[in-house]
Amino acid sequence: MNYKESSYHRLFKFAFIIIISTLIFIGIILITITSRIYRNSELRQLEKTGDLYIKMFEDEYKSTGNISGYALQKLHYSFSKGEKLKIYIYDKDGKCIFSEGDYDREAVNANNRFPAVSADSVSSEDIKDLASEIRKEINSSKERKYLEFDSSNLSKSEPFLLYGTKMTLPVNNSSDREKMYILFCGKTDNINSFTLKVLIVYCVISAVVIYLSYVMLSRRTKKLTVYEHDFLKISEMYVKGDFSEQINTDIDGIPKEIAQYVNALAENVKNSDEASKTFIANVSHELRTPITTVGGFVSGILDGTIPKSRQNEYLVIVSKEIQRLKILISSMLNMTRFETGTMKPNFREINLTELVIQTVLMFEKKIEEKNLEVLGLDSQRLVAVADADLMQQVIYNLVENAVKFSNYGGTLTFGFEKTEGMNCVSIKNTGEGLRDNELQQIFDRFYKTDASRGKDATGLGLGLSISRKIVHLHKGHIVVKSIYGEYTKFIIQIPDLDARQEKADERTEYGRKK
Repeated sequence: MNYKESSYHRLFKFAFIIIISTLIFIGIILITITSRIYRNSELRQLEKTGDLYIKMFEDEYKSTGNISGYALQKLHYSFSKGEKLKIYIYDKDGKCIFSEGDYDREAVNANNRFPAVSADSVSSEDIKDLASEIRKEINSSKERKYLEFDSSNLSKSEPFLLYGTKMTLPVNNSSDREKMYILFCGKTDNINSFTLKVLIVYCVISAVVIYLSYVMLSRRTKKLTVYEHDFLKISEMYVKGDFSEQINTDIDGIPKEIAQYVNALAENVKNSDEASKTFIANVSHELRTPITTVGGFVSGILDGTIPKSRQNEYLVIVSKEIQRLKILISSMLNMTRFETGTMKPNFREINLTELVIQTVLMFEKKIEEKNLEVLGLDSQRLVAVADADLMQQVIYNLVENAVKFSNYGGTLTFGFEKTEGMNCVSIKNTGEGLRDNELQQIFDRFYKTDASRGKDATGLGLGLSISRKIVHLHKGHIVVKSIYGEYTKFIIQIPDLDARQEKADERTEYGRKK
């Protein structure tokens, strides 16, 4: 698989675009907020400086009474140059009456106390009247102040920090006072410099983050791409029926459950495939034997190989083999009906104790031939809601196995018990018992524990498998216990009708929650 064709590579590009976009978005917000905070701090500083100037201006004016006097010009110059400000004083109508362009140059040069105004200062011709919106803001605000970042009222070419307020000065040492406006203009060079520094620092940090993100995502993507390639390759092997490899479940960032589920599914398919092959082989074997027997005997009768005096004897064998075929086919059909869910039991109240007694009587001759002792049939009556025909088939299969595998002179023990909403029937036989590996396979289709021992060649190996499906159809359980060399015991557990309904309701409620 090409790296760029991987779904993880497309995800990598998408994630990388998201990272860059996020960094740009955060950068815009961060720079905007920090610049605004810094600008506000500069405005507050301008306000403090302006208030200090006004206080000193009022004190000097009280002494000289002349707004154009040398002392006030010196104060104006000190603040203008020292704090890098432009300071304008307006009359009550907003006309500019004093600025740095109004210095008395002769007095300045004569006193030689401070230099004349620099060439880049705003000349008196450039000074406009105080903007009406600024006056309106000063007059209407609670603090009688105007504090803003302005880019239109003073200069069109560059923005300024503006602080405007009102002050009143006495007229000719009288009690009358004249209202004036004063405007302080600070340059934004510090703000621009600060913003540029923040931008540079953020760009450097973003570049490092982008590089590290690229390296980490690239490595991760390549690793996941290899995993995706292996996943697809092994899945393709599964499709072709090759289950020799399993998908790795130890990849960081990939939920283990996904690979585990796929591996489990492949294992189930593999087992199902093997089970199907075994099923077909077993069915073929089970069918071939009686068909071969029937075909041989019928051919012998037809071609005269079997004399007429013995034809009835062989016809009886043919009849038994045909009956065996009928049972085999019926069992396989029932198995199919159980697995497809088309088997519908006819539930009604039945006497399990009586059903067991009737079934045991069917094996009376075989029990006598093996001299078996039967115990427990005189137990109390046990009633349950079940399908009588299906339950009799279960009991028949279990009693048949118990009689078949009991030792000569052994014991068959039956038990009937009702506990915690369960009706329990147990069938125990003494004898050779089952090994541990046999306990794990005892309910598999066509599995016969006697296959290697040759005790009984007539069994189909379907009885216990069908019995378990019938019991499950009743929402119950069938359990086997055995000690090799001593006994084997099967326990049938059929729930009461109320308990069965309660379990069904619990499964329904669980399904809804999921």
